[in-house]
Amino acid sequence: MPVAAPASSWLAVAGRSSTSAMTRLMLGRTLERICKGVLLLCLLHFLIMMILYFDVYTQRFDLFSRFNNGRNGSRNNISGAAGNGHHFYFYNLSRPNATLASYLATGEQLVPSTQPETNQTPSPKPLPPCPEIPPGLVGRLLIEFSSQMTMERVQKENPNVTEGGRYTPPDCRPRWKVAIIIPFRHRENHLKYWLHYLHPILRRQRIDYGIYIINQLGEETFNRAKLLNVGYTEALKEAEYDCFIFSDVDLIPMDDRNLYHCYDQPRHFAIAMDKFGFRLPYAGYFGGVSGLSKKQFLKINGFPNEYWGWGGEDDDIYNRITLNGMKVSRPDVRIGRYRMIKHERDKHNEPNPQRFNKIQNTKNTMKKDGISSLTYRLVQVKKYPLYTNISVEIGKPPPRPFKG
Repeated sequence: MPVAAPASSWLAVAGRSSTSAMTRLMLGRTLERICKGVLLLCLLHFLIMMILYFDVYTQRFDLFSRFNNGRNGSRNNISGAAGNGHHFYFYNLSRPNATLASYLATGEQLVPSTQPETNQTPSPKPLPPCPEIPPGLVGRLLIEFSSQMTMERVQKENPNVTEGGRYTPPDCRPRWKVAIIIPFRHRENHLKYWLHYLHPILRRQRIDYGIYIINQLGEETFNRAKLLNVGYTEALKEAEYDCFIFSDVDLIPMDDRNLYHCYDQPRHFAIAMDKFGFRLPYAGYFGGVSGLSKKQFLKINGFPNEYWGWGGEDDDIYNRITLNGMKVSRPDVRIGRYRMIKHERDKHNEPNPQRFNKIQNTKNTMKKDGISSLTYRLVQVKKYPLYTNISVEIGKPPPRPFKG
């Protein structure tokens, strides 16, 4: 006779069956909700696609209607072309970075052109301004004049300098357009070293510049300041310079952080030459290398024309600056260091015995003696790969009064 199972066993089996059924029910409801959600997303996607489709369809229909109207007009022109000599017309539907919808949005009319335009390129982006402190500067430089220097070597070292000694940074927009002006006579060897060192320095400084050698012809007494006035005048015939650096050909900066551009006040760059023990010789010294903006230069009526021979013109320029309410700015003495190429004093450039008397009368002479009274004869302008040579005749000094 079979034995009946205990009641507790039946209860356990019933409980497990109930739990399993409940799990299946919850899983089924979850799947149902997921399916409904997917279905809703599909419906939403379908509605959006239909809206976009009808919108694009409407725009294209409008565009084609305009195109057909224009083409019908052109067909009339074509039909009479044989007799009237008319040209065929194509419609220019191209524009850099434009879409069909953008034409419709701006309401532009399709303009006929005589030929289809292809391969249009977008206009280049404007260059950013050059940084105030160029990132490629080296700092203190080793300057020496013992190695042999040739123009061929200097030209190979500076392939990016264009004819006439011009250079513009390719990757930024400089604030100043600088003309560097050098008074010159019989210093060809010095010029090679100057170009050898200065071109790389100026390129690292990201300066838009041109180099002008102002060559005094003949063997009359040398006149440095008048040649600088000539350089200012002739450089402006070449380009719209707004900054002018006036440099002797025998002075080389020893630090490329001495930036060759213009400042809020007239600038004296060569404040610590080796021949002066790397110190400023006196407070009013403005010789060697200096810089003025066009506005500053005109404010002082340029430089004096009547300092024939060596000395005095720098002090006269300093007086002009201070008498016109400006101050001389200078770099830090550790940066404004220069080496001078040693040489004998040039012939016909003897010290000017009248310089001290003239310096004392700057206030009376600066309005009538300067860029406003400049006279000279231009003989030749010749562009070399590394500089522009301007040869001039500037006259000769007036006869000195006889001392009896």
